[in-house]
Amino acid sequence: MWVGISDWTNTSRTWDGFHMRVGNVNQLNLFSTSVVTVHPTNLDTHGAGLTFHGAQAKLATYVPHTTIEPFILVHTLPRVTSQQGVVGSQTEVTFGSYYETKLPLGFDSSGTGDLQRGSYSNDSIHAGAAIVRGGYGAKRLPWQPHLEAEYDYATGNPHTNPDRIGTYDQEYPSNHNAFGLVDLFGFQKVKQRRLSLQLTPRSDLLALFQGGSLHVATIHDGIFSGGGTSLIAAPTGGFKSDDIGSEFDASAKYIYHKSFVTNIGVGHFFPGELMTSENHGAPLTYAYLGFTYRFKVEYYLKVPHR
Repeated sequence: MWVGISDWTNTSRTWDGFHMRVGNVNQLNLFSTSVVTVHPTNLDTHGAGLTFHGAQAKLATYVPHTTIEPFILVHTLPRVTSQQGVVGSQTEVTFGSYYETKLPLGFDSSGTGDLQRGSYSNDSIHAGAAIVRGGYGAKRLPWQPHLEAEYDYATGNPHTNPDRIGTYDQEYPSNHNAFGLVDLFGFQKVKQRRLSLQLTPRSDLLALFQGGSLHVATIHDGIFSGGGTSLIAAPTGGFKSDDIGSEFDASAKYIYHKSFVTNIGVGHFFPGELMTSENHGAPLTYAYLGFTYRFKVEYYLKVPHR
């Protein structure tokens, strides 16, 4: 979620930089990149130097039935303006870990926790986020149902300290279906509770049903889009309610001969009191149908033995 190409947008994200991987089952990934700026009428350009760096390890054999992926991300910008209007530079460090584990009796869990620290001109950065999922799968039952509960939280900015920024920075995410299929919201100043049911009628067919509710972190926090821009700013004194709304989604994927993929889905967003009180009370239904052809090109060079 933190680093992605953002396929479900009008303009997919691309990068300039390098990536190095060491290991196979247990891995160490290192990268240093900058996001490419897309120009509609001429050649795209890279950012002003390499501004986004990271290290991520995948530890798959150290804990039984568990994968642990600690990471650290460094985001630097040469010119930002603080909450007090002071121009300076940004150095933001995000450190945390992802985990995924298989528990006895068909239970499983996964999640991510991280903290952000650093400086934004003359302001300090104190933010964080957490994602926790717990599920149960019944592989012996027809269609192998898997039920999962999820809770997401990203800090907001309560403004109790004028020299501190508490808003979580979602970095460069691929937010599709992170907060429902309608893709309205981003992982900033937000709380989500979601329940998912996955069904697998056959090995090449998967169905997913999801229902969730969204809330701002506090009534003094605004709402952000999936791209990180402000959708609704909090009024002076805060919102009357933290309820953004709820959503129900249904989707399916069919894979034909491992190459042809059909995706279909529909999502409906029910606005909550926060949205209706700010004149954003229209419900939204989003449906999609997509076809993908997947292929892989491999080339092997044989070196003769002497």
